[in-house]
Amino acid sequence: MESEGNSEKKMSSKPKKGSNIVPLTGAAALLTLAASLVITAINNRRNSKKKDLPGCNFRVNLSASEILKLADRIIAKSKEVHDAVASVPLDKVTYKNVISPLAELEAQQFPLVQSCVVPKLVSTSYKVRKASAEAEKKIDAHVSSCSKREDAYRVVKAFAAKGEWMGPEARRYVQCLIRDFERNGLNLTATKREEVQRLRAQMDELSFQYVQNLNDDSTSLLFCENELAGLPTQFLKTLEKVENGMFKVTLKSHHVAAVLELCKIGRTRRLVAMTYGKRCAKVNLSVLEDLVQVRHKFARLLGYSNYAEYALNLRMAKTSSKVLEFLEDISSSLSDLAKRELAVLKELKKQEEGELSFGVEDLLYYVKNVEQQEFDLDLGALKQYFPVNLVLSGIFKILQDLFRLRFEQIADSDVWHSDVRVFSVFDLSSGELLGYFYLDMYTREGKYGQTCVVALQNGSVAFNGARQVPVALLISQLQKDIGGIPSLLRFSEVVSLFHEFGHVVQHLCNCASFARFSGLRVDPDSVEIPAKVLENWCYESFSLKLISGFHQDITKPIKDEICRSLKRWRYSFSALKLKQEVLYCLFDQIIHSAENVDIVELFKHLHAKVMLGLPMLEGTNPASCFPRCAIGYEAACYSRIWSEVFAADIFTSKFNDGLLNQSVGMQFRTKVLAPGGAKDPVEILSDFLGREPSIQTFIDNNIEFSL
Repeated sequence: MESEGNSEKKMSSKPKKGSNIVPLTGAAALLTLAASLVITAINNRRNSKKKDLPGCNFRVNLSASEILKLADRIIAKSKEVHDAVASVPLDKVTYKNVISPLAELEAQQFPLVQSCVVPKLVSTSYKVRKASAEAEKKIDAHVSSCSKREDAYRVVKAFAAKGEWMGPEARRYVQCLIRDFERNGLNLTATKREEVQRLRAQMDELSFQYVQNLNDDSTSLLFCENELAGLPTQFLKTLEKVENGMFKVTLKSHHVAAVLELCKIGRTRRLVAMTYGKRCAKVNLSVLEDLVQVRHKFARLLGYSNYAEYALNLRMAKTSSKVLEFLEDISSSLSDLAKRELAVLKELKKQEEGELSFGVEDLLYYVKNVEQQEFDLDLGALKQYFPVNLVLSGIFKILQDLFRLRFEQIADSDVWHSDVRVFSVFDLSSGELLGYFYLDMYTREGKYGQTCVVALQNGSVAFNGARQVPVALLISQLQKDIGGIPSLLRFSEVVSLFHEFGHVVQHLCNCASFARFSGLRVDPDSVEIPAKVLENWCYESFSLKLISGFHQDITKPIKDEICRSLKRWRYSFSALKLKQEVLYCLFDQIIHSAENVDIVELFKHLHAKVMLGLPMLEGTNPASCFPRCAIGYEAACYSRIWSEVFAADIFTSKFNDGLLNQSVGMQFRTKVLAPGGAKDPVEILSDFLGREPSIQTFIDNNIEFSL
């Protein structure tokens, strides 16, 4: 269900009274931005009346009761429209009485749905968050029931049979409607439909059980202080102390990662890695075997040969053979580099621990050791060069110059917390309003704990030609300025902020006519590509200097040698790291594309093949503690690498020689961002690149910048 739009086709580009154009250059930008924020604060105090955003139907600051009432109205309206569509005689179906009502319902209702759902992520009120979660459950249940309406399916199918398309995007939209109905079994007999729903419920139950078993695992290990040599005193203080002064190390990821990365004692690393790899070994192996069998049965019932074919039908990769070829090409192309990287690590272990054999448990520790020796990088000290407002002004500068955008901060707009800022985004040439975004940067109690971008309203064009603008929300978890000391970002937070702004631009620059294809509603394999493209600006000297400045003297950006080190550090031991990820991706793809697979033997075989002969740790069974293949990424674990590979191809081929090349930036905006989900993603990338996307640039980058 999606968004409501009464917006005008174009809106004035003139700055509104009380708005502030965001400053956009280095140190001067930060000073101007600070002044801008002061003006905004004064204006807010002068005028307590909050402004609505013209064309935005997302509602802010609803009470708990208002949220629940709105959810009921959303459901009632949706039922009314679906009933009307379903009642159309099959010989009277037209675009206007079948497809247009469903498309406009999606567009009109999405911001209202988000008005109910988003408060659970950002509201300061527990009552509001609770009501929001309750409303989401009600709306989700209704959406699920709509997707199973046989009467509506028959009418849409009848329209499709007439072949009276309004254009290629409308045709794609109708095909999506039919596909969604049929993925719920509506093209099957009633008996088979019931079986589809039974199997879906069984899959959900098994997935939940697999993850719950891991969450419930309370295994821990006891070590004396000498056995934890190398771990910081501050970390040791966080560990529970038990009898005889022993330290209790749990198998939670933050404990395991610290030990494997920092502990100097090989026996300790090995024991922790082995115990971690044995979690839920028997119970989850059985659960995963049952889950995969049920998934295959579910897919076959819907007409697919296996579950991977069902999952990939919605994705850019399309076929399991394509995914396997992609992963194997990446792995084999990086094997020589991985062997050289492994030789470096083995030699370092020999120097430190003698003739003890090198195992997978040693990878993190010796990678970190080499990086400390090779790179002059103190990431803790580096954050002093990234005051949050300076980074933000630099990001605005890059986005403006690259994509010809203009950002205006809006004073006096209604927000759910005083920290939240709202921006209008205009096309720099025409002055057309492209959309809005909310920026909720700082951590607070009750707020969603991850960094992400949430669509609040999708762009679309109504049947009468009226354009609805997109609206986005960027949520992050940064620390606020304290006692006059500016908020400073870790380098990882800088990269994350660039990434999320990539999603903001992706959402706001979309020009699809249907809300279904707007902004972030694109192919799952391609949705991360624009954000990953933008991450590259974090590793180039020009842009790093633009967004950095020592917090006590912002005219002093980070030094050239640090910029070079960051780029080399990015690719440090990248071949070995990728091979580890490819191993799990291959496992995930194979178990979901073939039946009657011996899961334990498959992992052993793949480990020996992919990991250059490094043996699996004795007694471990990674398949029992691999939640990504159990829930959320089943048959799709490859997708992160897929996005990274093609983002590298785009950046190196098109942007590398001109980081602020407006011509290339506008081509990216019009050819990649504008179509959204309205076109096939391979066609979109091929049109932009002038050829089909390739893995070769990614491979070359990893080799060029390796140690």
